[in-house]
Amino acid sequence: MNAGGQVQAREDAAFAADRPAHGIDRTMPQLLDGLAASRPRQAAMQEKRYGIWQPTTWALYRERVRDFAHGLAQLGVRRGEVVAVLGDNRPEWLIAELAAQSLGAGVVGIYPTSIGAELTHILSVSRARIVVAEDQEQVDKLLALDAGIERIIYYDPHGLEKYTQDVLLDFTQVEDSGREWAESRPGWLDEQIAAGSPDDLAIICTTSGTTSKPKLAELSHANLLSMAARLTEVDPIDASYRYVSTLPFAWIGEQMLAVACGLHAGITVSFPEDASTQKADLREIGPDVMFAPPRIWESMLSEVQVRIDEAGALKRGVFGWGYSVMDRAARARVSGGTPSLGLRLASVVADLAAARPIREQLGLTRIKRCYTGGAPLGPDVFQFFHAIGVNLKQIYGQTEICGIAVVHRDDAISFTSVGEPLPGTELQFGERQEIMLRSSAVFRGYHRNAEATAEAVTPQGWLHTGDAGYLDESGQLVVVDRLKDVVFASDGTMYSHAFIENKLKFSPYVEEAVVFSGEGLEPGGDAGDAATGSGGTMCAIITVDPATVGAWAEHERLSFTTYTDLASKPEVYELLAEEVAQANEDLMERIRIGRFVLLHKQFDPDDDEITRTRKVRRTVIGDRYGQIIAALAAGEGSVTISSSITYQDGTVAERSLPLRIFDLAGHRLPADRARRQVWSGRK
Repeated sequence: MNAGGQVQAREDAAFAADRPAHGIDRTMPQLLDGLAASRPRQAAMQEKRYGIWQPTTWALYRERVRDFAHGLAQLGVRRGEVVAVLGDNRPEWLIAELAAQSLGAGVVGIYPTSIGAELTHILSVSRARIVVAEDQEQVDKLLALDAGIERIIYYDPHGLEKYTQDVLLDFTQVEDSGREWAESRPGWLDEQIAAGSPDDLAIICTTSGTTSKPKLAELSHANLLSMAARLTEVDPIDASYRYVSTLPFAWIGEQMLAVACGLHAGITVSFPEDASTQKADLREIGPDVMFAPPRIWESMLSEVQVRIDEAGALKRGVFGWGYSVMDRAARARVSGGTPSLGLRLASVVADLAAARPIREQLGLTRIKRCYTGGAPLGPDVFQFFHAIGVNLKQIYGQTEICGIAVVHRDDAISFTSVGEPLPGTELQFGERQEIMLRSSAVFRGYHRNAEATAEAVTPQGWLHTGDAGYLDESGQLVVVDRLKDVVFASDGTMYSHAFIENKLKFSPYVEEAVVFSGEGLEPGGDAGDAATGSGGTMCAIITVDPATVGAWAEHERLSFTTYTDLASKPEVYELLAEEVAQANEDLMERIRIGRFVLLHKQFDPDDDEITRTRKVRRTVIGDRYGQIIAALAAGEGSVTISSSITYQDGTVAERSLPLRIFDLAGHRLPADRARRQVWSGRK
């Protein structure tokens, strides 16, 4: 061995010796067995069907998992294999997941909105022979693929009664056959569960895939449960907590709380009846803990803003006063101070009159703490929720470290940071201020992709996050942006497109915003390089929120037909110009938006413009809308693009669309703007 190899070997040995043990001695099926034995009649989960909550006890949960595990074994599933699950959140998803893990197999979750090439990619890389699918829609998508699928097990039979393909099996049919198969093999499954190791593969989560096809990250039982143990060490969760599962189980965020923390603490997981009843079911359950990406919180804020805007003058006035009081109290608390006695007394009245009704409407009355992650949340949105009494915390992590490595503490909330590392998590900065993390939650590697794994994790166990950041004066982590997207102003200031975009998205009328700089990105940057000829002017492509802008248009008696028609209205451009001007007031002069265009369509994950978790794929946007970006950079007044429309029968039509470019030079905020925004908390 050469000298360099000897040094590396010594470093690896030192890391192995110094790295703290994960302290996890059980797998998730073993935890399920323990919960079923210790609290058999307590509800493990409940699902709303036909307007009635149907509970499943821990004992019944374990029984169904065992039946389905025997059924999978009968179908040939063995230790080390991968079973795929595709569909919306239902108890059957978790039953299938725990059943596969009981056999020593892993589970790859697939977003229910995935189609075609994305489905084929995940199934071919994972080599999943058996897929558990929700309903007819998912079954039809799978039957159309040539991906080596041997069995499709569906758990919603509606519409599938006349399907005769041999590949199809009903979920309950697999449970029944598994129960019969087990009768001649007493104790066999107990042996399989006991043989499970915390270091075995538990789940495979797809990465967000903002720059390429999603990679498949392998997470072990120890990865997930050590993360759950560390999180609950900071924020205790017990069996009395209620959690409403609304986000896809294919996302690490839902696996993090609903599954890992759920089994670690024994909490009850509730499943809404369907997407249309989610808000009502959330209010009915009143969860104690909640996790959601920024878009959910932004949507809640937009809902509040629209409701208050449509309310009478008296209600707006009461909310404006109450919000002002609660905001001052929240600012005092998060800055480490204590509100004055007078402010505390006023806050009690303000909470009853203004904040509590809003929390009740949003289903957050009983919330003890909630989290946001997956993308940056704008400080203004953060501030709003704390002002109405919601203990919202930013977390930071990624799929490769089980979704969370850094979180705010209750007594140290900052609207601009993501908090401090969890216990047992190490943080350091690499080249160009790259955030690097090390803990027992760092993943096993990318499935069948050793090269990508070697690029992501150093031999010493440090995970390259690909994000740039720094520690603020209080020692909390501030995430600037993806390393490749960090921008340096002419004076050397490091800033982020995402920060500006979040300022824009604080508006209830903005759904998405993609900002491009004219000062030039660092070499090898993203599509913003196309705008480098704009002399430093910031430009933005904006998609409007059809619900809130549509409601505004109806209030203004402005007729429209389609989204494209709505977004092209001069009145809508004026409305959004006010919103952009409002956002500019909080930005440094050199990074204010100078020009913007309202896109003729919403960004769509099926078009690869955003990920399934609604992260913008900037490179795709740059390639697809390069003509618009060039016109923005050149200071033109409009741009005509060619748009393709694909109809349901597969035919494609091309049409030309003129898009207006709005120049904010000389644009001033209307005099009544401050009055209109008092209730929203904007300063």
